[in-house]
Amino acid sequence: MPAPRNRPAAVLVLAAALAATGLGPAATPAAAATIPVGAGSYSDTRPAGTVGPTTNTGTPVTPKVTSAAQGKPVPTNDWWSSLAFQRYGDNPHSTPMYGHPLTYQAVSGGLQIGYPTTPTIVGEGRQYEYAHKADLTLGLTGLNSPDTKADAWSDWTVTPYWSDGTRTLRTTIGHGMPFVYAKGSGGNAQITTASAPTVFADQGNVLGITVAGHHYALFAPTGSDWNVSGSAVTAGLGGKDYFSVAVLPSTDALATFRKYAFSFVTGSKVDWNYSGGTVRATYTLTTEAKEGTERGTLQALYRHQWLNTTDALTPYTYVSPRGTMKVRESASFTTSQKASPVLPGLPKTSGVDATRLRGYLNDVANASDPFSGAVDTYWTGKALGKLAQLVPLADQIGETAIRDKLLGLIKGRMQAWFTAGGANEFSYDQAWKTLTGYPASYGSDSELNDHHFHYSYYVYAAAIVVQYEPAWAADSAWGGMVKTLIRDTANPSRTDSAYPFLRGFDVYAGHSWASGHQGFAAGNNQESSSESINLSAALVLWGSATGDPALRDLGSYLLTTEAEAIAQYWFDADEQVFPSSFGHDTAGMVWGSGAAYATWWTANPEEIHGINVLPVTGGSLHLGGEKAAIRRNLAEMERENGGPAVEWRDILWEFQSFADPAAAKSKWDAGHASYTPEEGESKAHTYHWIQTLHTLGAPDPTVTGDLPSSAVFANGTNRTYVAHNYGSSARTVTFSDGKTLSVPARSTASGTGTGGDPDPDPDPDPPTGNTFQLRSGGTLTTATGGTAGSDTIASAGGTNHDGTPYQPLVYEARGVNGTLTAGASTAFRFQVDAGTTVGLGQQVRISYDLTGNGSFDRTETYNYFATDPVAGWEQYAQTRGLKSATGSLGNLANGTVRLEVWSAIGNGTSKLQTGTENSVLVIPFS
Repeated sequence: MPAPRNRPAAVLVLAAALAATGLGPAATPAAAATIPVGAGSYSDTRPAGTVGPTTNTGTPVTPKVTSAAQGKPVPTNDWWSSLAFQRYGDNPHSTPMYGHPLTYQAVSGGLQIGYPTTPTIVGEGRQYEYAHKADLTLGLTGLNSPDTKADAWSDWTVTPYWSDGTRTLRTTIGHGMPFVYAKGSGGNAQITTASAPTVFADQGNVLGITVAGHHYALFAPTGSDWNVSGSAVTAGLGGKDYFSVAVLPSTDALATFRKYAFSFVTGSKVDWNYSGGTVRATYTLTTEAKEGTERGTLQALYRHQWLNTTDALTPYTYVSPRGTMKVRESASFTTSQKASPVLPGLPKTSGVDATRLRGYLNDVANASDPFSGAVDTYWTGKALGKLAQLVPLADQIGETAIRDKLLGLIKGRMQAWFTAGGANEFSYDQAWKTLTGYPASYGSDSELNDHHFHYSYYVYAAAIVVQYEPAWAADSAWGGMVKTLIRDTANPSRTDSAYPFLRGFDVYAGHSWASGHQGFAAGNNQESSSESINLSAALVLWGSATGDPALRDLGSYLLTTEAEAIAQYWFDADEQVFPSSFGHDTAGMVWGSGAAYATWWTANPEEIHGINVLPVTGGSLHLGGEKAAIRRNLAEMERENGGPAVEWRDILWEFQSFADPAAAKSKWDAGHASYTPEEGESKAHTYHWIQTLHTLGAPDPTVTGDLPSSAVFANGTNRTYVAHNYGSSARTVTFSDGKTLSVPARSTASGTGTGGDPDPDPDPDPPTGNTFQLRSGGTLTTATGGTAGSDTIASAGGTNHDGTPYQPLVYEARGVNGTLTAGASTAFRFQVDAGTTVGLGQQVRISYDLTGNGSFDRTETYNYFATDPVAGWEQYAQTRGLKSATGSLGNLANGTVRLEVWSAIGNGTSKLQTGTENSVLVIPFS
């Protein structure tokens, strides 16, 4: 949704770049005012009376980069974009940049570095911030640079550059990097601290200091020596040009960090892969050894990363606005996630009355102005999205005339935009390497804001058109212009000279950024994460429909990654990210420094809660993975709103349907006659959506198909499997629980599936022999067919017992023999219920005594599970993540396995289900 947000726009096509990316047809790179692309075109000059990127006072700006970076596409909408985009004329350096765990700000004397560890609550309790505050400034003696420029960048690192004519300084900084690597000439290394430092280690060229309670290590070339004089710490470089600084998680980490002090990071790169319903991504830093031969490094992983990796992590952690960051001692790590589901539309069910749906569809198709007066890219996009969602619904009930009328409306409006010279057009900015639609809105022109928001609707609508009219997507027709919008917003190429790589998507942060200039004290921001998801889902659909698996898989990577980030950082699904002092269950906006219960344009709770839901499409199904968070979210909305939704009722009903379809239907039944649809919604879509999920049940993302355009729904113990086959021949889709579904060519199919695991549980049963059921009385057994029951988990008594068992339930299996399975890890799923009590947290510890000698060799404590205030069983699984682990696993020889379950927080008892296949512990042994 719009408001003074922040994003990019514009496009020039060089034939070589187009050929290299495969994202568009060759086009004339001439100086002509109109650049043809298939049947469409864009301009290379802005329409009269419009603006491009400017300062806040309206002065045109060009990228602030060094000569080495001139002409390279600048990745606007990044965490460090203020280095290159001088939004404020009186600040030629940068605003605060949030790399995490470190924060930075360029100033005339070098780079300010901070490590904020204590949140502050601002805005009448509506925002939490880990605001940048400099602990020290890294520079050179005498450095006084008039500006700071971007000299080089890669996927999540950047190199700022300073020069005052005598001295030059380059530093390399990045997400997850505890080190700052510096290269300088013309002066000695100088670290200026905010207050006189306390020295805890002096080893010549290595100095350990504490400033403002934070520990730093300073590393100068071998043979140098640091000198401390008040707040000035200096070292001669001895003819060298390098030094580094690291923030330490503790003083005893100095030896580990010293090992990597001269392994300088020179670049960063992510590689992704989709295969069989799983998305894997590998994040790699390249390094060079300034001294010795060490090429490794240390990386701090965000929560959304370490929850989804099996790579070894150190005990070291950092504080961040995104929760705890965990440190890996390696130059790379890999994450693996079940791919988020995408469908072009929900399937046909018996729950939808065709006559009623037909009436709603006609209301939209026959409206006097189906576009509601939209003229700019954002509002036109929302109207396109609204119409596109109705096309599959009309087709489902055989209303081909309505379907084709909707398709005609969509094509007509997009083709007008895709043709230069009219009332609407796209224009390429050569300096900023971006494509902007005019009329622009919400700073999409002057600030390069929100391009991924706006253009997501165009790509989504185009994918729906292609589903029914494949020829429309040909490069010689209108597909070339769609691909040009994709190149502007989600370019997968790092060598394209016309557009930057993944302009707005921050691969390490796991989500997109909205501001093109990042010119805020709080860093960059993103409000409507769901409109960002809309682009990723559109890429899956477009890539599938046009036979472009590379684009399809890019979309799946972006969607799956951002879905996890949204769950953690917008909805705080595990209740491990937001500070307790924040007091909210959701964030309308995420900032580099924290998050806010707010939007850019209103304090209305309905819109704060709804802005990260709309538009509700077949790409929104990932939301169904966090049902407890949805319930908390909506409960807070009603508290803040003083009652149920009034304005954005449809959006919030649809949101509720991801967790409680029956409750959503009840609200629709009571209120459908008296509400006005949200601007991007229609009664036709909302009716179909709510009725369909009421029939199918909520999305069940624990099971995935081996096709990106597939999904699973669960209504009680009954699952429905759905997939859309874009191919020209029938295919069988196989799901992760073993079920299969036959899908005809160019069709959507749904059914209960064939074969596979008959157990309707959310996770397929692990191999027998290593799966233990819980029995009341403290027993773990591999026997099946138990009697369902429950044990009572004692109250935490209002005291925090996070990580330490308190009056735990204890279950044991003795005399266990087994061979450790390489690469496997402990798994469990337990059914717990807190009734209607709010704020209980059950926690699990699993211990292994490998030889039965009474001494536990391996102990694993998992993050607690925060129960919802709705009566009914909820599933607590190992996916909540390890809180801590000690010792190592080995083969079991007459060993003991112990399970402890207790209340980590809260003031009330809860129940743990026993005697069923729904509550099991799976040990990594055969």
